[in-house]
Amino acid sequence: MNRSSLGLRVPKGMRDLLPEEMAIQDELEAKVLSQFKLWAYQKVATPAFEYGACIQPDEEKEDDFYKFFDRQGHVLVLRPELTTPIARMVSSRLKGSELPLRLCYSADVFRLGMVRYQEFRQAGVELIGSNDPLADAEVIALAIESLRKIGIQDFQVNLGHMGIFSGIMDELEIDSQFRLKFQELLAHKDLVGIERMVEQSRFTDSVKKILSRIPHLHGKTEMLEEVLGWSQSPQLCEAVSSLRKVYEYLEDFNVQEYVALDLGILRGFSYYTGVIFEGYVREIGYPIVEGGRYDALYEEFGYPLPATGFAINLGALAERLNSSAKPCPEIFLYGENVSCVIQEVQKLRAQGVHAEMSLGSLSSTEAESLAQLKGIKEVKRV
Repeated sequence: MNRSSLGLRVPKGMRDLLPEEMAIQDELEAKVLSQFKLWAYQKVATPAFEYGACIQPDEEKEDDFYKFFDRQGHVLVLRPELTTPIARMVSSRLKGSELPLRLCYSADVFRLGMVRYQEFRQAGVELIGSNDPLADAEVIALAIESLRKIGIQDFQVNLGHMGIFSGIMDELEIDSQFRLKFQELLAHKDLVGIERMVEQSRFTDSVKKILSRIPHLHGKTEMLEEVLGWSQSPQLCEAVSSLRKVYEYLEDFNVQEYVALDLGILRGFSYYTGVIFEGYVREIGYPIVEGGRYDALYEEFGYPLPATGFAINLGALAERLNSSAKPCPEIFLYGENVSCVIQEVQKLRAQGVHAEMSLGSLSSTEAESLAQLKGIKEVKRV
């Protein structure tokens, strides 16, 4: 039976990767994983799909996940990220391990509503078992060094803290309905929407002034003093102190020049509790690095541990670095005696030479022409 026209297409938000595209992504992945391992992170893998009870315990909550059912009627979810599956794995398979745990991964994730593709390759790390600001600084520094390792230079990391936003909201006694809407607008950098919402609110002028200022708190440590001028609540002071310490450690890691404080960033996943950060690259309009601290997640799995980590969108970076240069063998072999051709090509492969052999009888002219079309520089008759 012939396939229908639909059978020749890929679902919306999905894509094929051709040899040259795959070669670039593989190269980026190898370099990033090499950097992770250099920093003592060990690679793990989790299933492509998990029970919905793992990814999203509240089945009634609206989300952007790909869901389906198994034969027993359980909800299954294609992983939208790796942090939660790794938390499940650590809580069940690595319980009692010496802490801190440094784990890394590289795998495809699936999210509805992504800007461009709904399946893409992520590589990242999880540092589990330490609540020290040094742990946050380590993963941020590693993210930066990983981008540098793959040749990305024109990037910036924005660094914030969930506790500062919640501390300000609590201090101003902002109701939950206004807070959620304000948080949504802030996450989308909708400055016009924020200005309109604040102006139409019934808050005092002093509260409106602070709310309007939050999206513009971007730069160096001086702005932290401005925040402390609004409140000296223990929660806010602790968050500011933690963020300041992380930023200072980044100077010791010699990566502070890539980092700007941004108290207006809010991570999309609900499990983030402390330091959060996003990495942006020129010509890509969404974060290619996402990370932060999530100290409450492991408690949901019955194994309370502090943790922090990040993920790099390798798919987006590979597309940005895409090249027309196709990967090709170094040498093309042909000849009338098939056994001799096989033996010779096997010798070369054993020496690490990328070699291709003819699968039929070719003249010298035909062999040269075929090699030229494939971009193979050297041709050898056996």
